[in-house]
Amino acid sequence: MTNKTDVTKAAIPGVVALQEDGRIADWQRLRYGMFIHWGLYSEIGGVWNGEPVTKGYNEQIQMWANISEEDYLDVASKFTADQFDAAEICKLAKDAGMKYIVITTKHHDGFSMFHTATTAYNIVEKTPYGKDPLQLLAEECRNHGLKFGIYFSLVDWHQGHEFDHNNCNPIPESMEPVIEQQLRELLTNYGPIAEVWFDMSAPTMKQSQKIAGLVRELQPEAMINSRIWNNNSDFRTLGDNEIPSVPLEGAWQTPASIYHSTWGYRSWQEREDLEGKTKELVQSLVSIFARGGNYLLNIGPRGDGSIVAFEADVLRGIGSWIQRHASFAGDLSATYFDQHTWGEVLADEGNLYLCVNNWPEDGKLVLSGLANKVTKVVEDGETTVLSYTTEGDQLIIELPKQAKDEILPVIRVSIEGALRVIPKNTVSEIDGVWKVDGTYLYTGNGYADEGHYFTLKQTQVRLTSYLAVKESGNISIHLNVEADPNRKYKVAVGNQGQVLLGAELSTVEIGPFAVPANQIIPLTITLADSAYVGDDLRIDFSAATVTRK
Repeated sequence: MTNKTDVTKAAIPGVVALQEDGRIADWQRLRYGMFIHWGLYSEIGGVWNGEPVTKGYNEQIQMWANISEEDYLDVASKFTADQFDAAEICKLAKDAGMKYIVITTKHHDGFSMFHTATTAYNIVEKTPYGKDPLQLLAEECRNHGLKFGIYFSLVDWHQGHEFDHNNCNPIPESMEPVIEQQLRELLTNYGPIAEVWFDMSAPTMKQSQKIAGLVRELQPEAMINSRIWNNNSDFRTLGDNEIPSVPLEGAWQTPASIYHSTWGYRSWQEREDLEGKTKELVQSLVSIFARGGNYLLNIGPRGDGSIVAFEADVLRGIGSWIQRHASFAGDLSATYFDQHTWGEVLADEGNLYLCVNNWPEDGKLVLSGLANKVTKVVEDGETTVLSYTTEGDQLIIELPKQAKDEILPVIRVSIEGALRVIPKNTVSEIDGVWKVDGTYLYTGNGYADEGHYFTLKQTQVRLTSYLAVKESGNISIHLNVEADPNRKYKVAVGNQGQVLLGAELSTVEIGPFAVPANQIIPLTITLADSAYVGDDLRIDFSAATVTRK
């Protein structure tokens, strides 16, 4: 059904564009940042009454060990934080290749790690440290050219929430004034905020909208994450350490921890195999970049504020890899290549970067779908030119027996012109007809929620099929789908579109649309009036028949 050699010179634009909204695109360019979980739980270090607490994340140890607030507050009297060094943290972030920092201002325990007028339950008034670390870190971020962001838990055990192992507590009206005042303090006292990272709870739609409105009023450039819930965000926060297996639409971020079992410091945490951990996290970073997301990687300082040496070494190892592959510190783009079993593909102007997770045993690396002329192939960071051949849209590279980079080798392919890609499942015309079934369908995906973490679900927001057109003319479309009858859908061929109700999609002839010769033309179905990025199509696609008129 496909005949790729006939359309090799046409192809489709190969680079995934950033969001049209400049504010969101600027955030997407940050790409890689440092998360910091630091609080009274760091002083406890995963041990209570002399015993390791192995259940749950350590930043929630008050709940998992059922620690009374009186005993928990006693920990504050020992919280000297005498090794907290904002400049050292920022230098580590820079060494790691990061561009922004997000720190916990208040976790579920409700203990504020900043000076607040709402409660004395804060680091300035209840600890020997007696200073506001957020002020110090925000200033150092500006000094080091890093963007600054804040984490804020909507669960607050001090203000009245009960322990809930799912952390899905509703927000009572009595807590709303405290949340609002604390956010006003955070959003007005620490300079420009790049990102506000909300977490957990189960707010109503009205509460989510009110909180988002406050952020947009006080910090209009700040990006709001999706754990504000009810789909009121600027970007979607995926599950902890989640790497999506499918392409995602819109702006999104993976929050990641060095040890998946905790974010806050644990004294008894096993820390071993530095090279293996560095390799694991570099591969995660590259996979997220290749799918168009941002990567927020956590450190958990000790209670005294010192950074765990193993974590610092891991971050510096990632930074060293980025320095060896300097383009990864820039504006590399995700691409529309089909997935390859050997690894990931990213691009910039004039180059592809093939990140090889699985070095081919036969020494041949095959990239399928490339329409551009190749001018040079090297292992990135090296000068030795690699031999290659092309067969249709396949680039076949002769690899050395062993890669020079033991963490994650990168093959750099120089190309002529803007990247053009040929989708594997392009549909060819047979006797004036293109027949599309699910085999030839590409999906754009997202996430949506209904008010808390456990309602988060993956959605389909776009259906696309690629039509190989040899001769110009007009085409019409007949769809066989089941869709929400009252929703409006846009059926587009290239840049031409028609809006129909779901009830009409399978009952009317759609078009006609004019198509040019010798092109691959996308046939796309989206919502015409989506309420938010991630709004599900609610469509069951069986087939499409495209016919020349």
